[in-house]
Amino acid sequence: MPAFSLPARAARGDRGPLRILRDGDVIASYLEDAAHFPGGHATGFVAPATEAQVAEVLRTCSAVLPIGAQSSLTGGATPMGEVLLSTARLSRIEPIGDDRVRVQAGVTLASLDEALEEAGRYYPPAPTFTGAFVGGTIATNAAGAATFKYGTTRDWVQALTVVLPGGDVLDVERGATRAHPDGYFDLHLAAGPVRVHVPRYRMPEVPKLSAGYFAAPEMDLIDLFIGSEGTLGIVTDVTLRLRPARPAWCLALVPFADPAAALAFVRRLRETAIETWRTGDPQGIDLSAIEHMDARCLDLIREDGLDRASGVSLPDEAVIALLVTLELPPDTLSEQAFDEIGRARERDAPDTPLVRFCKMLDGAGVLDQIEVALPGDRARAAQLLAVREGVPAAVNQRVGRAKQMCHPRIEKTAADMIVPFDKFAQLLELYDAEFRRRGLDAAVWGHISDGNVHPNVIPRSLADVESGKAAILELGRTVIQLGGAPLAEHGVGRSRVKQQLLRELYGRDGVEDMRRVKRAIDPEWKLAPGVLFDVV
Repeated sequence: MPAFSLPARAARGDRGPLRILRDGDVIASYLEDAAHFPGGHATGFVAPATEAQVAEVLRTCSAVLPIGAQSSLTGGATPMGEVLLSTARLSRIEPIGDDRVRVQAGVTLASLDEALEEAGRYYPPAPTFTGAFVGGTIATNAAGAATFKYGTTRDWVQALTVVLPGGDVLDVERGATRAHPDGYFDLHLAAGPVRVHVPRYRMPEVPKLSAGYFAAPEMDLIDLFIGSEGTLGIVTDVTLRLRPARPAWCLALVPFADPAAALAFVRRLRETAIETWRTGDPQGIDLSAIEHMDARCLDLIREDGLDRASGVSLPDEAVIALLVTLELPPDTLSEQAFDEIGRARERDAPDTPLVRFCKMLDGAGVLDQIEVALPGDRARAAQLLAVREGVPAAVNQRVGRAKQMCHPRIEKTAADMIVPFDKFAQLLELYDAEFRRRGLDAAVWGHISDGNVHPNVIPRSLADVESGKAAILELGRTVIQLGGAPLAEHGVGRSRVKQQLLRELYGRDGVEDMRRVKRAIDPEWKLAPGVLFDVV
């Protein structure tokens, strides 16, 4: 069979019994995802435990929305009349190999990491929310803090098993099936052959991208399903590439009173880490992530007492804080790290990655203000991470309260944009000016090492939501002009703003190319209708 063709097979496993639950009380708990997207309603709920049961649901239901942890920030896991198919019971982790592992879609990142730690392995590209399901990370090509060093989910997926809308199953291995030079794949399904044309748009060259269907000349078929947001098939099994050893981590929360000084420090850190990777210098500073929180984020932390609860002291003058993840040799002990930090200012201090990092902090005038979690100190690391994760939680709580108290149509209004790092300072200035001009309360945080941040409007009224959407559209257009992407890591989902940004990014012809892919694989528009684009 040609390299651009792939035959499907019949689904395996026990087919039944399988009951679709229609109980309103059961369904009610699944009608809203983390985006607080309004109007959720479903006709049923089902949690298949086998590949054959997934196929049976797809064969017998006219509209199906696959869901995992429902941590979507785009409304993509909010039902609009479909049967909800939860992958929660697909939770098997197969024996872990030296450099890869096969897991089912319902495995959480936390469960995966626990199993990998016992085996001494490491899966780096996981997003910051560890409750997410592996299948959900595939659906959105999830990225996170460590993308700076390790790339996105796409870079680590070696194989997928995908149940198509008609119940056919594809086993897709990376490198095995590539598009014909004329730009198409041939899938051989039970009902006959299907030709799938690769979209013709050019994707922006940025470290993170979750913006509809992947497209490239002679692309790998596996990449079509990664990032397709559950609209082309339901992933049941995934083979992931692994790192053979877990590094030791040192986390540092670094406050700055001057945003410009913080950005300059980040620039030096990035350049130093990239040079370390290039040269392989064992004493070099090796970073996997630099996160940032702006002044409004720090206000939220103080308002909700997250700093006190986490034992963190934020200086009153701090207007930006960085959370730096420094990777050290696996055998680094906390006592050794403590000693190196204490000696960093001494003339005869050892030349180690941690000492070099401390000297950089001292040069920036912030060494005495940092909060540190040393290697092995999981409790302290959890506290520092809780401060960072507490910011989006604080915003989501305020969105939820505004929805209850002000207007039921209030929803999460946020952006997920990325620009080349040399344009990052300009992007922050644009955010600040646009939100200030509109009188909007907004917090900005994210993955500064990638040039990717998440501005979030904190709504006080429905008018704030509408004004916030307009601001995000305007900012998204500017990001495209700067060579970036307005859809970096959260996907598109049902968000009207993000769907408009998808059209801005690829044009109407580009979105129509996506629809052509959808019609070829899912001619009845059965899977996740309304996600990515309208049903037509």
